[in-house]
Parts: sequence; C-alpha cells; structure tokens
Amino acid sequence: MRHSRSSGLWRRGLTVLTAIAASALASTTATAAPAAATPAKPATLAAGQPKLGDSCTPADLGKRYPYIKSTQVVPTITHFKGWYVTEGSTGSQTIETSTQTVVTVQVGLSANIQGSFQVELLGQVGGSLGLNVQISSSTTSSESKSISWDFRRPGYYALYEGTRKVTGQYGSLNCNRVDTGNGTHATKWVDGPESGSYTTYTTLEEGAVRCEDTVPANSIMRKAQDLLDCGSPAATAKHPAGPVPSAKADQAKRDAAKAAQSMKATQAAKPAPRAALNCQPGAYKIDVPGKPLNWSAPLLANDGIRLRESTFFSAHLDNWRLCNVTENNGVLEASLWNWGNGGCATIPANIANQEQAYLTTAACGEDDLQRFYIYRDVPGSSKVGVQNKYTGSMMGHDRYADGELIRQYSSGRQDGTGTYTLTGV
Repeated sequence: MRHSRSSGLWRRGLTVLTAIAASALASTTATAAPAAATPAKPATLAAGQPKLGDSCTPADLGKRYPYIKSTQVVPTITHFKGWYVTEGSTGSQTIETSTQTVVTVQVGLSANIQGSFQVELLGQVGGSLGLNVQISSSTTSSESKSISWDFRRPGYYALYEGTRKVTGQYGSLNCNRVDTGNGTHATKWVDGPESGSYTTYTTLEEGAVRCEDTVPANSIMRKAQDLLDCGSPAATAKHPAGPVPSAKADQAKRDAAKAAQSMKATQAAKPAPRAALNCQPGAYKIDVPGKPLNWSAPLLANDGIRLRESTFFSAHLDNWRLCNVTENNGVLEASLWNWGNGGCATIPANIANQEQAYLTTAACGEDDLQRFYIYRDVPGSSKVGVQNKYTGSMMGHDRYADGELIRQYSSGRQDGTGTYTLTGV
C-alpha cells in the first residue's frame, strides 16, 4: 500500500476545499480546454527560436526545433473510491483508493524524456497554457493510494486524486532548400516531415466531493463527481458507512486501460527483408565539410559508423548510395546503403529511444529506422543534414576526431557539427 504524504494538517472539510478550489481553478478553467483540440498560438515558440519561413544557413541543416500544432487539456482522475458517510461516521478517516488511470509523459513514441527537443517541446506546452506541466520522464502512480479526509457532513463522496492530462500534436522546423522561383533557391526553416503526439500532466490534486456539492465545471472535482453514479440506487438509498461501488468509475477504468493499451509505444519490430534496393547509380562519401574525416561503416556487427579518413584500405566502407529515394516538398527520403559491407545505416532498435544512440549498419529491410530525411543546401552546394525517420533525431558527432561515433541528437548539434557534405566518388 502506498500512502500519500501528509502535510501535517488534517483537511478541514469540503467547505474549505471548495473555497480553495474555486480560487485555484478560476485562472485555469479557461485554459482547461474541452476534449476537442485547439490550435496552439505561434507565440509559444521559445525565445530566439526561428519561425516558419525564416532564413537559415548551411550550419543549420543538421538542427531542428519543436513547435506545437495543437493542445487539449482534460481533467483526469488517477485514483478513486466511492464512499458513504452516515451521521455517525463523520470526522477524520483514512481511505484507500484504487488506481483509475495512469498518465505517462510521452513525446512521439518515447516515454524516455531526455533529449533537448522533448524537454523544449513540453516547456512550450506549459508556457502556452500557463500551466506547470511535467517536462521529464514521469508516470502517475499505478499503486493504490490512501487519502486522509475530515468528513464534516454525511453523504455519498468521491475520494480522489487527479490531474489535468495535456495532449496534442507537435511538429518540427528544419532547415532546407526552398525554390524561390525563376530558378533561384534559398535555405529557410520549413515544416519538417517528422511530427507526432505528446502527453504530459499537471500537478496532482487529491480531495473529496459529494453528490450534493456544486463545483466548477471542467474541474478535477467535477470529473470525480461524475464518476459517483449520483442518481443510482446505491447513491440514493439508505446505505451503511463505507465503500459504495460505482458502475461509471468501473467502466471509465476499463476504457482508460483499453486506451492505454492501444496507445502503448512499441519497440521497432525486426525489419522485414527487402527483395531489392533501387539505388541511384552514384556513390558518395559523407564528409565533414572541408576536412578529411567521413562516415565509415563498421566491419564488426556490434560496432557503429565512425568518422574515419579514407585510405587505400577503406574497402568501400566509406562509400554510400542513396536507395529507394523519394522526395516530398523538397525533402529527400532515402535508405543509406554501404558499398563496403552491404548493410543499411540504422539506429539499433533496442536503443532507438535514447539520446545519443549511435548509428550502425544492419541487413537492409522495410524499417523506418533505416530511412533518413536529407535536408539540402542550395544547388551548387553539396552540404546536407540527415534525420532518422523513426526517431526524428538528427545525425551528428560529439567532437571531430578519428574513430568518433556518429550519433543521434534530438535537436541536432547546435554548433553546426550535424552538417555534412555528400561528395561524389
């Protein structure tokens, strides 16, 4: 059994609760949107962050920034117990509630919030709504919870802990070439193809509310009150002191469990083998601009793609082909096939949710971990930025050094070391 922390003072009853809640909720009721998603305001971008259509430079090709497409805020009950209080059972009691809903902070398919992109995104969510939301890996308790309350009046009560669940859609700004007409191009911040959903939640509240009490609409208290089955025979008939079943709460719990199962993030499946790759005829080195080191595929299966200098002994491990290439709104999507070991560049599935997971090669398959978006400089320049389709992270390296691994960074490398050059060989 898990007990809630005591503040050292007993709750002083529903009258105090309602007064405090009315004051606390007055500012948040307007932002606690109904179930329908509402577009986020452009002003939610972080200070200094570029806007859609702003100019960018080749050093920005390996970077990205988050922005919010939509938000919705829904009062959610995490723990609940229906409880009947008679004239002879008022006063202080400690009641064990059961888990109703588990809320997990998640961005895209990952609940492992450690990258700068995820943290910045969730910070923008809280700022746009004027709410304090969780911006790190966090899950509401799945264990039972004891709530202590001073019952001053008889009646049918909901004992609850709850929060405001915040969900929505996000997108990313990426730097890419844009056709400005008359055969000219420029690099600008565009709406990148990588997007997804997010979930977070506000601070937890606990309390008690009766069927007879008037509470703010769209509040956590009202959500708990809605689970009481106030019009049911169990609520209106004479009843001994103690727990009262609630069909509404039971159904809501089943619905939440079903929704959580359907939305659960899954690890990348083992890639299905490809019958064949349709590769472009040219081969490329993926260079650090103006320097001799470039991407070199591993000889050993448990190694990664590293920065190496091309030599006579490179054995084509530094030669790459773009395969199964598509283009959408000027952004290329391709598999990177290595001439030396015959594998395709990929992020290992077991570490794909980790910031700075390394890039390696594996047998080519139908797998988004092996697909990459390629952002290009204006024609005449061969500089590019590379983004993994599945994780959304940009490729880069921590420092310029022989043997340094190529890794994924959720926001890219802000010092420009995520910009590379496709050099034909």
